[in-house]
Amino acid sequence: MAIDAIYEFCERVDKELFENIAPFWINHSKDNEYGGFYGRISNDLKIQPDAPKSLILNTRILWTFSVLYRFRKTDDFLFMAERAYNYILNHFFDHEMGGVYWLLDYQGKVIDNRKKIYGQAFTIYALAEYYTASHNERALDHAKTIFGLVEKHNYDKDNTGYFEASNRDWTIAEDLRLSAIDMNEKKSMNTHLHLMEAYTTLFKVWKDDYLKSRLTGLINNFIDHIINQDTCHFILFQDELWRSKSDHVSFGHDIEGSWLLTEAAEILGDKKLIKKIKDIAVKMIETTIAEGFSENCTIYANRDSQGEVCKSIEWWQQAEAVVGFINAYEISKKDYYLDWAMKCWRIIEDKIVDKKNGEWFYGVLPNGKPDHSKFKISEWKGPYHNARACMEILNRLRK
Repeated sequence: MAIDAIYEFCERVDKELFENIAPFWINHSKDNEYGGFYGRISNDLKIQPDAPKSLILNTRILWTFSVLYRFRKTDDFLFMAERAYNYILNHFFDHEMGGVYWLLDYQGKVIDNRKKIYGQAFTIYALAEYYTASHNERALDHAKTIFGLVEKHNYDKDNTGYFEASNRDWTIAEDLRLSAIDMNEKKSMNTHLHLMEAYTTLFKVWKDDYLKSRLTGLINNFIDHIINQDTCHFILFQDELWRSKSDHVSFGHDIEGSWLLTEAAEILGDKKLIKKIKDIAVKMIETTIAEGFSENCTIYANRDSQGEVCKSIEWWQQAEAVVGFINAYEISKKDYYLDWAMKCWRIIEDKIVDKKNGEWFYGVLPNGKPDHSKFKISEWKGPYHNARACMEILNRLRK
């Protein structure tokens, strides 16, 4: 591929990140009355003042602006990261039982005190990056403490892997669901994927042997249990014995997982494991191309047990697809994958970027119109997927 095309691609991505995504969050997300950040804002920038404040949104803001500050050391980026860190520390942290709460009301009062491991993972992930940006030793200490609590209370000593959620006192919860649309099962792909992501980032700044063994264990959980070797898709839900409970397919998680697994293996430095994971990553990419994309290079949200695909476009899957293809390009050196990455990015520019009010729409309906039923800022819609995709693109292609 012509080097000029790669330069031009990077310039467009750089502009999107630093002239649209980052400024949007700086200008629109801050709750100056109750602290922290608003829980929900619509596509037309209407604030829902009484919306709950989620751990996931706040930790993703902390992660995003911590990494942005390493990209460009501007005061605005560090201010946003510090604001998120302080709000999480003062409101989400359970200073009596340890760990972090799942959900607060708009005033910062706890309304769901469960310790969902997905949320603990994102807190570790964000704190490790905040430590890298700020050199705040207290942040790293908090990340280490949460790691220890997760290992003590939610690791399955009999079968490996991690139980989905605990009550406030760290006893295993009866309702293990991450959200209303999820299954109430002991183990999920999603929690294991993001715990692996968190441990990978923590290991970058804390070369602890026990952490290394647990990260290795998580990668092996994917190889041995979570990746369906026959279909090259993730199994989404399983019981404590790793028996499958779901035959749905999440194409976005498949393609996101392909590059997160590669990153995790590479940080460990085990050459045999790296080779094995890279082979798996390319197979997952090829399967997603064959089954998970429309003719115009949009990735389907999912496929149900009857084989029906959801043809709406969602912002996060399309963003992760770009990174997944670039990762496959780095592994294989085949321009074919870089072509796919650029095509997917053009869909983002044409369909998902909100050129009027900024940032990205949550989704686009099959008729090509934005899905205005979904909020631009919400419990699940933060700056993490799209900002991270931009930074991954720039880091990888500028090399």
